Amino acid sequence: MVLTQRSHVRRPTLEDVARQSGVSKSTVSRVINGEARVRAEVVDRVRRVIAELGYVPNQAARQLVTHRTNAVAVVAAQPENRLFLDPFFDLLLRGIRRELALHGSQAVLLFLEEPDDYARVADYLGGGHVDGAILFSLRPGDRHDRLAEIIDRLGLPAVFGGRPLLRDGDPVRPGQAHVDGDNRGGARLAVQHLVALGRRRIATVAGPYDQENSAADRLAGYRDVLGGTDAPHLVERADYTRQGGADAMAALLDRHPGLDAVFVASDLMASGALQTLRERGRRVPEDVAVVGFDDLTSIAETTDPPLTTVHQDIEEMGRLLARLLLAREDTPVGTPEGSPDGPSVIVPTRLVRRASA
Repeated sequence: MVLTQRSHVRRPTLEDVARQSGVSKSTVSRVINGEARVRAEVVDRVRRVIAELGYVPNQAARQLVTHRTNAVAVVAAQPENRLFLDPFFDLLLRGIRRELALHGSQAVLLFLEEPDDYARVADYLGGGHVDGAILFSLRPGDRHDRLAEIIDRLGLPAVFGGRPLLRDGDPVRPGQAHVDGDNRGGARLAVQHLVALGRRRIATVAGPYDQENSAADRLAGYRDVLGGTDAPHLVERADYTRQGGADAMAALLDRHPGLDAVFVASDLMASGALQTLRERGRRVPEDVAVVGFDDLTSIAETTDPPLTTVHQDIEEMGRLLARLLLAREDTPVGTPEGSPDGPSVIVPTRLVRRASA
């Protein structure tokens, strides 16, 4: 047997790129780091040589120059198993990851589930590992407030998924950016549709008190339409899970068996509500019309019957979160907000009619 020694191909260096481009090493570095002090024709020539040679910049050295890690923390105050079982969060994370990838960055997912997680996450955010943070499902409370204060103190660019739920009377901090759907307007569309169908005893399965303001806003939209006809026995809270929706629907039927419609504040809860209605012998939509919220097609198109629901572009919301954060990262401290959309973005909603209402 004849053994041949593996040949090692030398990786092209910064000096190789500079030599073949006919420029200095510092000019090549400025091109790689995206600095504006290089003529367009030189940029084109250097990039062409980089592609021809297959040169890959040394990431560690590049970070020393740019002070950027090209990583973003996505902080979720949710149990890990629940997060990955909810299609909403899957779409949101997909949008975040795809937008960050377009800009050469990546997401680092961090969970806040146990009490010890808060100190660990705060240490990580303060350790220079990420350029910014996207946070969602934060609620008022000592640990959550302390984490937000730490982020403020670090000067770390941050945006929130959903309008932050603050303590009573607390204003949103100046520059506290967030991306959210038009929860109140979408809920109004849902209930207006039920009213237009001639339904008069309209209940709602609302989200929990301790979530972002989406739950409060969707309940407010329900009440906007019904006005004085709203009654406490027509409102039941649940936890944005399928089982929670099933249990809430059962409670509503027990209290008010004559209800003829229900607006459910999420598709996942609506799937549970439909199950309960079927078990109780109620026909949908003949006896009870059902409208959900989110338009998660993996749920809404497969329920029996298919679910009429309020559409919000969840993946686009994830993209907007990443885009808004990247704009804040590029804005020097002490300058006006750099995002062309301002500190916050509200994504419009629309009703998607299927067979349940």
